[in-house]
Amino acid sequence: MTVQFLLDSNILSEPSRPSPNEAVLSKLEQHQFEIGVASIVVHELLYGCWRLAPSKRQDVLWQYIQESVLSLPVFDYDREAARWHARERARLSKVGRTPAFVDGQIASIAFCNHLVLVTNNVSDFQDFEGLTIENWFEF
Repeated sequence: MTVQFLLDSNILSEPSRPSPNEAVLSKLEQHQFEIGVASIVVHELLYGCWRLAPSKRQDVLWQYIQESVLSLPVFDYDREAARWHARERARLSKVGRTPAFVDGQIASIAFCNHLVLVTNNVSDFQDFEGLTIENWFEF
């Protein structure tokens, strides 16, 4: 199968929660061979883990990241993504919208690789033109 979905950090981190959302777990299992991650999201998850004080929680999170997230196909922020991101950022700034820079990077990676962006933060990405978004918390 080919990758169809680019997962945001809030989707990827859901299985590591004490009480994960069942809809997200079901979709992750259903699409386990069709999911990928942006290099920026890998950074977010690693940074979040390494910011934690040494603890059992940090150990569990590190193991989860190694066994699941780091085994996924990774999509990089490349020249095509940078070009699309700059164009969208300029368009949005002209209408008074300024999404977070990192969200623009993630959106551009999804768009340029023809992937559906899966996130629980739909409002952070809804202004990007042509981007397909799904929220697996709502299935």
